[in-house]
Amino acid sequence: MSVSIDPIQELKKFCYKIHPLNDHEWDDFSLIWQPFSAKRKTVLTHVNETERYLYFVTEGIQRAFYAGDDGKEATIVFTYPFSFSGVADSFLTQMPSKYFFETLTKSEFIRTSYQQIDELMKRHHNFETLIRKATSFSLAGVLERQIELQCFSAEQKFKTLLKRSPHVLRLIPHKYLASYLGIDATTFSKLLGNVRIEG
Repeated sequence: MSVSIDPIQELKKFCYKIHPLNDHEWDDFSLIWQPFSAKRKTVLTHVNETERYLYFVTEGIQRAFYAGDDGKEATIVFTYPFSFSGVADSFLTQMPSKYFFETLTKSEFIRTSYQQIDELMKRHHNFETLIRKATSFSLAGVLERQIELQCFSAEQKFKTLLKRSPHVLRLIPHKYLASYLGIDATTFSKLLGNVRIEG
């Protein structure tokens, strides 16, 4: 028998690890979310669209990706339960997205709009602190990944991914993982067969 998930409680646990809110701040925040679901391989945000929503994932896997003029795709980030999702830079700046955001599997979310988040940031300084800290942690992750992409060998990138997120091999199609690591599918397959992850 599956255990029912309370999305708002999962959101609270996630946010309070970043920065706790007081009771009336949390009450205001918890009231702005609405359930939303999408089928597998649904593009939720297109290039040149402005991201209107902040998503919190409760089921499924999603990715943001860049598509070049030659049709080649570069996967930028994966999201899965329980975390924020969407095109973060477009959402925060309210400028058109340079990326697509799509579901890889059937997905369930709660989501809220930029207007509602902006209103709460203006109303509660402590809520603004939560958003700033969450953005700072995301930036730190982006910079760390930039080093991996530019300086690590294919094998080092592969090992780093699996040490950080060992579950991804069974959740995410390997062609997207190869794209995320910046290596071709053939190299990824070889690494999959040859590399042993320690401890």
